[in-house]
Amino acid sequence: MMTLRADLQQILTTIPTGASVLDLGCGDGALLQALITQKSCKALGVELDETNVQTCMGKGLPVFHGTLEEALADYPPQHFDFVVLNQTLQRTKLPVPVVHGMLRVGKRAIVGFPNFGHWQIRLALLLGGRMPNSPALPYQWYDTPNIHLFTIADFQALCQQEGWAIERWHYQVGEAWHGGDSILRKRVSNWLGSEAVFQLSKP
Repeated sequence: MMTLRADLQQILTTIPTGASVLDLGCGDGALLQALITQKSCKALGVELDETNVQTCMGKGLPVFHGTLEEALADYPPQHFDFVVLNQTLQRTKLPVPVVHGMLRVGKRAIVGFPNFGHWQIRLALLLGGRMPNSPALPYQWYDTPNIHLFTIADFQALCQQEGWAIERWHYQVGEAWHGGDSILRKRVSNWLGSEAVFQLSKP
């Protein structure tokens, strides 16, 4: 059995067996393959990068070559149980319409992203005076695909603003994942969490 990256494993754990899933920005298909083989999900991937699309097709995975916006426009409301967007929201030109689209075609949305509020990033910028990088954010300022820099607290505020219900969420500290199920964890997550995964729905 293939070993999944920690954030993908967290998402896989969240999704129940047999669910229908749209995986936006599915990359090389690692999560897509695990959903199909380990959870018996009816899963479809969407990917823009041609090399990744070919990799997915080589694995026999169902994948659509196109943009997130094109894929979201193709499906009727509530067509999927879950729509996943992992490590991609910060790269989209218009994040808010994308999440609204996810919650239109899916009963629930799962959004994973790196936390730009992590203490190492804050400290590096404070002491070094240069744009920092980290294992979760390995790029230099001039070659990063990330065009929207936001934190866990920013995303929570956006959810409140847009009326997206946060059903559950987790953040990563080192190798461990923690649920944001207490006031203390909610307060420290924006400092300690390197990455976060949120499950959203429309109230």
